[in-house]
Amino acid sequence: MAKSSYFRRPKYAEAIKDALLNPGPLDAGILSGLFLSGIRRVGKTTFIKQDLIPAIEADGAIAIYVDLWADKAKSSMDLVTEAVKAVAHQLATPGSGVLGRLTSLNLGAAGFSFGFQIDSIGANNGATLGQVFQEITDLAHTDVVLIIDEVQQAMATDEGNNLLHALKAARDQVNLNPRRSGRLLIVGTGSHKSLVADMTSRRTKPFAGATYQDYAPLGDDFVEWIHQAMTAAPGYKIPDLAVMQEGFRTMGNRPEELLQAVNVLQSYEHDPNVAFPIICSTKAATAGNTEIANMEGLGELALVIFDKIASGSPSGVKNLYSADALAEYSKAIGSPVDSGQVQGMTNRMVELNFIQRLGHGTFIPADPLVSKAWLANKALQAIPKP
Repeated sequence: MAKSSYFRRPKYAEAIKDALLNPGPLDAGILSGLFLSGIRRVGKTTFIKQDLIPAIEADGAIAIYVDLWADKAKSSMDLVTEAVKAVAHQLATPGSGVLGRLTSLNLGAAGFSFGFQIDSIGANNGATLGQVFQEITDLAHTDVVLIIDEVQQAMATDEGNNLLHALKAARDQVNLNPRRSGRLLIVGTGSHKSLVADMTSRRTKPFAGATYQDYAPLGDDFVEWIHQAMTAAPGYKIPDLAVMQEGFRTMGNRPEELLQAVNVLQSYEHDPNVAFPIICSTKAATAGNTEIANMEGLGELALVIFDKIASGSPSGVKNLYSADALAEYSKAIGSPVDSGQVQGMTNRMVELNFIQRLGHGTFIPADPLVSKAWLANKALQAIPKP
């Protein structure tokens, strides 16, 4: 359908890469770490692999990528140390791909000789992550960017939290060395917005003070790329560009959902401009209602709390624990509710990614599709029955 199977985002990748490798006077937080978060299935991982990592490597830095969802049978520490070992082995191997990208800096093609056993990384009495990154940056004379996808998974266990503290210590060991030849830059991405944001905002977290940003989802230019590809290939039923763009927004800017909606459209005999919005609305409602069904398992209190948040200001709802709010919840579920119950439930809903904590005591729905489906269902229930 398209000349290329992937929609490139070079400007976005360059902006992130420049902030990492060439930070300005106001980018001190990025030197402490950069954490990007966005809802699920909006193309974060694809962007990292197809755009961001090539941009980082083209600028002469070393990129190490780890997905903490890649193998749930392995610990976060194991996944990170395996990725670091793999790159260290390549750096020690003449003619490897990583070395090949560094030879443009006139470093020579011979493999690096490390002062530690690569296979000892992460083992008892073996090389620490700080030692490893210190030697890599010293020998390569360049920055190392460690990218951890679904980084919030590390917060779920003591071992994972130990990993985060070890990475913070490694970052400081490398970056605070006055004779350093390169820096260790840590990028975390995740689909759990509250937990990722907490990593940079809570003083007790090792990356407190680092930079948090919302991941920029694909926009109208992506839809135009799809539309042009379909137009160039005869036989497709295609809605107008503006209709397709609006449908994409309806489905939460999720690229896979757009392609699925386009495929469904091909089986319809109706006017594409009429059928496509219905298809997109149906898919969005189905996705939202699936999450609502999952939330129902938490009980009535969760539902009345979510209703208050979804029905409130788009900028966030406060006072979930006030006397008036407690009275509302009690009336809705038919039994007394205290602030401890509400706080426990909101914490649980944040943990399960139903709601997002914006700041102390301020919450919004984690996924706009869920809140839209909730409000649509609520409006239908409010219609008087004949």
